Amino acid sequence: MAAMSGGVDSSVCALLLQEAGFDVRGATMVLRGGEVLGDAGEGEGSTCGSARDVEDARAVCRRLDIFHDAFDLRDRFDAAVVRPFCDAYLAGRTPNPCVDCNRFLKFEALQKRRREMGLDYVATGHYARRRWDAATERWQLLRASDPAKDQSYVLYHLTQDTLAHMLFPLGELTKDEVRELARAHGFVTAEKPESQDICFVPDGDYAGFIEGHCGAGAAFEPGEIVNRGGRVLGEHAGLIRYTIGQRKGIGVAAREPLYVLGKDASANRLVVGFKDELLSSGVVACDVNLIGGGVLEGPRNVQVKTHYRQRPVPAVAEQTGPDELTVTFDEPQRAAAPGQAAVLYEGDVVLGGGTIARTF
Repeated sequence: MAAMSGGVDSSVCALLLQEAGFDVRGATMVLRGGEVLGDAGEGEGSTCGSARDVEDARAVCRRLDIFHDAFDLRDRFDAAVVRPFCDAYLAGRTPNPCVDCNRFLKFEALQKRRREMGLDYVATGHYARRRWDAATERWQLLRASDPAKDQSYVLYHLTQDTLAHMLFPLGELTKDEVRELARAHGFVTAEKPESQDICFVPDGDYAGFIEGHCGAGAAFEPGEIVNRGGRVLGEHAGLIRYTIGQRKGIGVAAREPLYVLGKDASANRLVVGFKDELLSSGVVACDVNLIGGGVLEGPRNVQVKTHYRQRPVPAVAEQTGPDELTVTFDEPQRAAAPGQAAVLYEGDVVLGGGTIARTF
């Protein structure tokens, strides 16, 4: 089963599988929009899982002469991705909906469909690799060959069972090579732009989306802007409108630029400070998944990413509880936000990770 989002990456994924001799069946998750198979409305092409995406995926399947399925997973998407996204922001955290979408939709839901249909693998257009390690007799998840496109950060939740039934055909390719293959085969997706924001908030107005989806609440109420010492500096426009590390739009004058350091949801306070105050020595993560299974033997020298676009940085990781990792950076790092993922690496191998609960 080739997971086909209607974009160029998943289109080429299906092509490469077919060329490798697999019996390929395309599958598109319908996540947004009012009609499962209807025509795309104005602007729908900018949202993942829209009717436009279904039609683009179907057009590629027709060109490859393979069967195409469209699975209506809108309810699951709302429950597993959209609602937790809203709840996290309302609680003052910075969520990572792409991790949840990969975990609960692209892998959990599609693997369930694969088993029901008696198929061997789910393949996706992620830029990542997998490898069988004969020494440990375990599957490994590896970073993509092209570091500029590596997506292993959002896949740290994968398990041995899932990896055993996964294929990542794009792991050795660059984006330019993928587009060239799509052009050479006349795919309608060849020049389709990449999504640059959260797919279900294409205009970037998180606060407006959450208010429309969940209604206004305490996070929309004005409150005090304070420094770390508790001194009141001004008034914020609602915690929902700020993110950790934000510099612009705070609305308080100071001798040098101020940044958002944290959000105290219980007191409705926005904590701000100067650039050097953004640095943290490490993070504590929960909801831990180790791809190889078992527990992390530590303290262990690793590399860690706390943001998708970040380069892995040296750190020491230790499992400090059944579902807790403590990661201490070799050098202080900037703006590791609760709600984001801390992902551990040894070279190209992804060890696993967890959700950042707090920084220190």
